[in-house]
Amino acid sequence: MTKADLIAEIANRTEKDKFDVQNIVEEFFNVVKDNMAEGENIYVRGFGSFVNKKRARKVARDIAAKKPIIIEPHFVPSFKPAKTFMEAIKTSEKLLAEVELEEADKKMAV
Repeated sequence: MTKADLIAEIANRTEKDKFDVQNIVEEFFNVVKDNMAEGENIYVRGFGSFVNKKRARKVARDIAAKKPIIIEPHFVPSFKPAKTFMEAIKTSEKLLAEVELEEADKKMAV
């Protein structure tokens, strides 16, 4: 699903104008991005957490120059789904049916 698909789905479900929904979705992303850039984590109960994770200093290799390079400590954005979100995915009938189809295909291939 793309951002445009997301906006269309929300507009359809809420019967709101697509333009208004687009502005709200864009502003949501801006709020998340701006607050995380300021070092704040965002917690949405029942959905998940947007958190900054610290990556330690490490030595990597520049393959082209064949020299070691130092990657300084830095932060990366991360999303951790809430337990209720994870349960909804784990128990999704559509996804479980896809797994069963994949397993059946594997058995037929053998």
